[in-house]
Parts: sequence; structure tokens; C-alpha cells
Amino acid sequence: MELKDRLIKYVKIDTQSDPNSETIPSTKKQFDLAKLLQEELISMGVSDVILDEHCYVYGTIPSNIDKDVFSVGFIAHMDTSPDYSGKDVNPILISNYDGKDIELNSEMTLKVSDFPQFKNYIGNDILVSDGTTLLGADDKAGIAAIMHAAKYLLDNPDIPHGKIKIGFTPDEEIGRGAELFDIKGFGCDFAYTLDGDEVNIIADENFNAASAIVNIYGTSIHPGSSKNKMVNAINLAMEFHSYLPSFKRPEHTEKREGFNHITEIEGDVSNTKLSYIIRNHDKELFMKQIELFKEIEEFMNKKYGSKRVSVEIKENYENMYEILKDKPEVIDFAKLAINDIGLEYKMESIRGGTDGARLTFDGLPCPNLGTGGGNFHGPYEYCNLTQLDQAVKVILNIVRRVGEA
Repeated sequence: MELKDRLIKYVKIDTQSDPNSETIPSTKKQFDLAKLLQEELISMGVSDVILDEHCYVYGTIPSNIDKDVFSVGFIAHMDTSPDYSGKDVNPILISNYDGKDIELNSEMTLKVSDFPQFKNYIGNDILVSDGTTLLGADDKAGIAAIMHAAKYLLDNPDIPHGKIKIGFTPDEEIGRGAELFDIKGFGCDFAYTLDGDEVNIIADENFNAASAIVNIYGTSIHPGSSKNKMVNAINLAMEFHSYLPSFKRPEHTEKREGFNHITEIEGDVSNTKLSYIIRNHDKELFMKQIELFKEIEEFMNKKYGSKRVSVEIKENYENMYEILKDKPEVIDFAKLAINDIGLEYKMESIRGGTDGARLTFDGLPCPNLGTGGGNFHGPYEYCNLTQLDQAVKVILNIVRRVGEA
């Protein structure tokens, strides 16, 4: 099976996760892909293949060399983002891309002026959706690369390597992908998530992340007789939001700049709820952002003389750099593997998170590698298939480098 055909087969399976579900997996349809991957791993000869009750898929390619070397894992997530439909994905293959705008459908065009990275993709093969759904390269491109590399290794048993572990997770897009990951059973020294964009990028840093729920309690009185009596929770919610600096919103930040992002507002005069995510690479600045939410809560409650505002903060994951900075060999293997395919590696801080962030702090060092995807979580998502093929080679080079160490 060609790599592009493998990816197309995977993206056509709807695996969208649901943040409002309390189960893991959050949607049963993620099992549709998990069962397929289980069958494919078994058929290609992977050992100890497991699909557990929570939709985690594991497999092992045993070592075929006598000496003791590091064991290495490769991980990708099966779910797609709840931000945009992943149902009935219709992939469109652009062979030998000519550098021009790509018409996704009669009403939607992927314009190079909006996405200038496409100027670098001339001559490459590109996969896009038809604009009515996301593509699902996040992270089925990672799955395809891992599966393709595993198949190659098993078809070529003369290639020396240590123990290789494979893992596919549910619910990464809603922050739960590593929650029930069996690190002890996975049993390797370090791993890599294949969940990035440009194939030459190594990410050893991610956001510190928290969520904030702000509950506003008003007093509802008939508007005809409400003078000096009504307290409108909607107005207080807008006031709360106004105290957060506008320049720290995601639409005004980049690189290592943190942000506070309001994701949802719901309610009425009596009760209004604001939902936020809080992000920063710098731990000290991150904690100051959290403290600001608490300061606003205290200020408004004093201003209105009663408990009108309640802030609930939940820290989600930490910056994996705090662990990876003391594991240079893990990054070095990836650097060498990228150089081996004639590319210059680039270190980058993720403006987001991956399963690897949580896994790293739980004891499995796990930086992130690229697969050639981009414009994730929306209708302009794509996968550069030429880079995806390079991602397979990066995996194989990591395996070789680790086996030689």
C-alpha cells in the first residue's frame, strides 16, 4: 500500500472527539479506526498488539540485535478536532503542485496569499479536503507515517534495531490523550509523538496550560421595576473580560508569547459562565496570568459587596522542556535523523500541547516531530505528502541511530 493511500484510508474514518463527554474515549466511533489499526498491526507481524477498553492501541517490534540499546516508541493520536466536522471527509490529491491557489469547492479556495508556505511546496504532492470538512492529517498523518515505517522494518528484518514500541491514543484534541496511557506497559526509554507540521521541526517545548471557568451570579428583577435592584450577570461577565489585557489574546500573540483565550460564554441575567484557556511557555508568567484571574475575582466581589464572581482554575499540562532539557540524547537522535535525509533541523516551541507533554512529566520523555501537515482544525487543512514520506524516513533513521548508539 502506498503511503498516500494509507493516509486517505485513515482520514475517511470519522474519529472526532467530544469535549462534553466524560468517558474515555469520548466518542465510540474512535474505535472504528482503532480496530482497523489493530488488525493491520497484527497482519504485518507486530507483536503484543493490544486494543484496550479505553481505545488505546499498543504494539511491539522486538529487538533483533544482541547488544543492549535504548528502546524507542512512536505515538500518534486517532481523534480529530471537535472544532470542525470530520464526517464524510473527501480527500483531494494535488499531484506535482504548481504553486497556484487550490480550489477546494465552488465557494472556497485555498489562497497562497493567505498561506504563503505553499510557495515552498511547488512540485510536491499535496492532500487537501473538499472544504466541507477538516482533512484529519492531525494526526492521521502521524499514524500513517508510523504504520508505514513499521511495515518497512518488518518487511526488511535484516535492518538492525532495538525494541520499538507503537502507541495510538484517543482524545488528544480534548486534552485527555495521555490520561490513561499505560506507560509502564509501553515499556520504553523514550518516545516521539508524530503530531507536528513541517517535517524538519523538532518541538521540545510546549505551553503550560490551564483552563478557567468564571461563574457570574446576578440578581434578576423585572426590568420595569429593577432600578437599584437588578444585577445583570451578563454585564458583569463583560466587565470581567474587560479587565483581561486585550494584547494577551491569541489573535495578537505569536512564538513564545502567552495568551488568555475566551472559548465560550453562556447564560442569562441570573447566571453567566465564561470559559477560558490560559497558555504560556514561561512558568512564572503563566502563574501570573492565573493570579490575574483571581485578582479580578477578588476585586469584583469587593466592588459589588457580595460573592458575584467565582473563578475555578484547572491546570492541564506543563512545559515538557523542564524535563527534556536534561535528556539531550532524545533530541540528538531526532536532529541526526533529520540531517540524514538532507534537511536542516529546526527547534520550535509548540503553541499548544501534545500527548507528549503529559507523558514526559509522567516519566516517558516524548518530544514532537513533524509530518508535513498544516492549517489544522479547519477546512484549509492539508498534508504535504512529500514531507510525509520524509517523516517515514526520519522514523527509520531514528531507529537506526538508536540501534547504533
